[in-house]
Amino acid sequence: MSTFSPSNDTLDVTLLVIPESSMMSLASVLDVMRAANRFSRRNLFRWRLLTLDGKPASLSCGLAIHSDDVLTTTTQGDMLIIIGGFNQDKHVSQDSLKTLRQAMRKFKTLGGIEAGSWLLARAGKLNGKNATTHWEDLDDFALRFPQVNVRPDRYVIDGEVFTTGGASPSFDFMLHLIRIRYGYHLSLEVASAFIYDGVHTGKDAQPMMSLGKLEHYEPRVAQTIRLMEQHIEDTLSLDMLAESVALSERMLTYLFKQNLQLSPGQFYLRLRLQTARRLVLDTRLTMQEVAVRTGFNSLAAFSRQFKHYYKVTPTECRKGK
Repeated sequence: MSTFSPSNDTLDVTLLVIPESSMMSLASVLDVMRAANRFSRRNLFRWRLLTLDGKPASLSCGLAIHSDDVLTTTTQGDMLIIIGGFNQDKHVSQDSLKTLRQAMRKFKTLGGIEAGSWLLARAGKLNGKNATTHWEDLDDFALRFPQVNVRPDRYVIDGEVFTTGGASPSFDFMLHLIRIRYGYHLSLEVASAFIYDGVHTGKDAQPMMSLGKLEHYEPRVAQTIRLMEQHIEDTLSLDMLAESVALSERMLTYLFKQNLQLSPGQFYLRLRLQTARRLVLDTRLTMQEVAVRTGFNSLAAFSRQFKHYYKVTPTECRKGK
C-alpha cells in the first residue's frame, strides 16, 4: 500500500538534516507531525533526527540541531526526508552520498525538502521523475539533472518520492499527507493550530517575488506580476503585458501606480534586479550569465542598472556578501 493512501498506522519518519539547512523547512515538517499527534491523541508519526556524522548540524541561522544518531547503510524506516539548504555539494561528500544511497533502499518513501531534492537527484532517485526544488535553483537544477522532469510546483509527488520547494510548500505537503492518510478533519485542525489559512495544492506555482501577497492587489495587476515572474529572462514588452490582461497600456500603467506606486516598467526592472542579486549572491554564474538570465541584452546595461539600484556593482556585491 502506498504511503499516500488512507491508513491508521504510525508512520516512522527519519529526517536527515544537512548543515546550512533552513530552520523553517525543518520546523514545517516537525511541528506538523507533533501537532497531528497532539490533536489525534495518537502517535500517528514517530520521528528521529539524523546527520551524516552523528554530530549536531548547524542550520543556516546558526542554531545547532541535535542528532539522535548517525546515518548508516543499515538505517531504515517508512519515510526518509532529507532537509537541505545552502552548499549541499560541500556538505555531502561522495562517500556520504554512497552511504545515503544504500540507506535509501531501506525506506519505502523518499523526500527532499528544498535542496534535499539535489541529494535525491545526485543519488539517482529522481531519474525519469517529476520533481521540484526552491524556485531560485530551478534553472540550475534542470541544467545539472537533465534526466529529471523539473516542475515549478510548490511540491511534487511522483510514486513514492516527493520533493518540495521550501518551508511553506513543505507545510502544505505535510497537511496534504495528513489529509490523505488520516482525514480532512485532522489536517484542518493542524492548519488551524498554526493559524494557517493559505493552504496551497502541490501544483500551485512557487511565487518568485517577495514584495507582498498578490491577492492584496487588483486582480489584473496580480496577473501581470505573475507574467513578469514567468518571463524574467525573455522579458515581455508593455503592450504584450497589457494585451495579456485585456487592458490598454495606459490603464495598466494607471493600475500599477495605484497599487504599487510604480509603473509596470519600473516594477518589472525591480523584479529582474532582485532576481539578479539572488543569482549574484547564491550562485557561481558569471556576471554575463546573470545578465542573460535576467533579461539584459548586455553586461554593461545590467551592471549600470544594478549599480543604480543597489549602489554597488554586481562584482562588488558578490565580494562583499
